[in-house]
Amino acid sequence: MNFRDDARALSGDLIRLRRSLHRTPEVGLELPRTQEAVLAELDGLPLEVSTGEGLSSVTAVLRGGQPGPTVLLRGDMDALPVAERTGLDFASDTGRMHACGHDLHTTMLTGAAKLLSAHRERLAGDVLFMFQPGEEGFDGARHMLAEGILDAAGRRPDAAYAIHVMSAGLPSGVFGTKGGPALAASNVLRVTVRGEGGHGSMPHRAKDPVQAACAMVTALQAWITRAFDVFDPVILTVGTFHAGTQQNVIPEDAVFEATVRSFSDAAQARVKDGTVEVCRGIAAAYGVGVDAEFAELYPVTVNDHAEAEFAADAVREALGEERFAPLPRPLHGSEDFSRVLAEVPGAMLTLGSPPAGADFERSANNHSPLAEFDDAVLADGSAVYAELAARRLSQG
Repeated sequence: MNFRDDARALSGDLIRLRRSLHRTPEVGLELPRTQEAVLAELDGLPLEVSTGEGLSSVTAVLRGGQPGPTVLLRGDMDALPVAERTGLDFASDTGRMHACGHDLHTTMLTGAAKLLSAHRERLAGDVLFMFQPGEEGFDGARHMLAEGILDAAGRRPDAAYAIHVMSAGLPSGVFGTKGGPALAASNVLRVTVRGEGGHGSMPHRAKDPVQAACAMVTALQAWITRAFDVFDPVILTVGTFHAGTQQNVIPEDAVFEATVRSFSDAAQARVKDGTVEVCRGIAAAYGVGVDAEFAELYPVTVNDHAEAEFAADAVREALGEERFAPLPRPLHGSEDFSRVLAEVPGAMLTLGSPPAGADFERSANNHSPLAEFDDAVLADGSAVYAELAARRLSQG
């Protein structure tokens, strides 16, 4: 099965689909146009196709010619509420953007479905295709798990794989992965400081929530540097801070939110309790009230060591040694594919896809309104998805 050559023959269709999806991005769990496009691409293939009940997911099962294990391949489909500024002739003008490359993931997974369908009789087992909405903060994987994605083929998957494109950090066409923790857990700290408002000229007759909130922000940063091992790091970044309506009015409340990233269960547990305690301690010192909530979003994405090495070997053998670069450390982003990997041994791979001719160390990162991705990776991404499934099935 020469998936690489077969995928290159599909290259024109893959680029057409990816650019069509890029023009019409959708956000969240409801992606009707994207779902319709995926269903159209899968139409006519020997697949058992179903759609989600509470979200616009697509599940497809390919039955191999002989019995065997089941392999799950996942591609996420949703976009971000980002106004695109790439200037591409197929750019979105809707105020939403495929700034994280999910249009490429969706396209590559449809390509893999076509490649594997063409060799169905030679497959010893089943392939489960997971087209998932809502990865960007809506926990779409959790919803699909709740709706029974892992039982869709009749046998729970023996392995699961996903590919994520990167507009910076890796050369175009180079895959990477590592065993163990591969991406961070993602959590959010929400804090509301409750003071007593007053005149800006008389702060002694008020309880200033802004001053207390600012102290919390700096104290949280300092606490992290002293509470956690640098080799088991925690990252806390305050992304929003809101208070007041006018320069001479001390407001009643100040509100801020932070993203908190960690790479182990122990660090996760400690930062969850510790951030809330720091905020309460600062509030007591300033004589203000505080509501501090630590919400867990996505857990650490942990690759199975054997499956990560298997995936690395599959890339090297299919595309060449130069097309794989081991990841030296976990990435700071997070993924709800972590929920699948908590249930099924598998691996998430990265795929460098900065625009052609760009310096991959300086090109715009995923989530930027300037992020661009190289269509040239679509064929090889489809081929690697197919290689992973076929090779894993052949192992029994």
